Amino acid sequence: MPHRSNGTRSGVFFVILLKKSTILRFFSGASCIIHLGIPMAQVAKWFERKFDFSFPVELYPDLCVRLRGTPARLEELVRGCAGERMVESAEGKWSAQEHAGHLLNLEPLWLARVEDYVAARDELSAADLSNRGTFEARFNERALSEILAAFRRARLALVDRLEEVDTGCSGGRSCIRG
Repeated sequence: MPHRSNGTRSGVFFVILLKKSTILRFFSGASCIIHLGIPMAQVAKWFERKFDFSFPVELYPDLCVRLRGTPARLEELVRGCAGERMVESAEGKWSAQEHAGHLLNLEPLWLARVEDYVAARDELSAADLSNRGTFEARFNERALSEILAAFRRARLALVDRLEEVDTGCSGGRSCIRG
């Protein structure tokens, strides 16, 4: 199925799969992490990206390993960055800390979309494309360690849930292992 951003069933795992790209996208512009070497001009805008969903089901365990490792990669990216640098924003864009908080805000959506697949719903839970939650959370006023710890807890809960899902299933209660 082609991806549609209106919450239809076609793309639950694409954002989960691309979390690393999301991290690289926002941190590549942060002055304390220039060593990533990805000029912002070369990173496609999120809604202009095209996604390929043809990876085989045998890669599902690898996907879960990547997802489980995302908190550690995020923590590594921000390690050593001065607090004032983490909350700087340029040209009205989010700061690096707000981006980290945004990742935290997205975790309930990914979990809801996993449940949408398990229940074989016709449509996925819709995302708030205005990102109101990220703006209202005031992440720059919170401790980065709090954001990272909350993201780690939320992501591990997601991966734990994903590891319970039977990848050979087409939906419904039979998708839960055990």
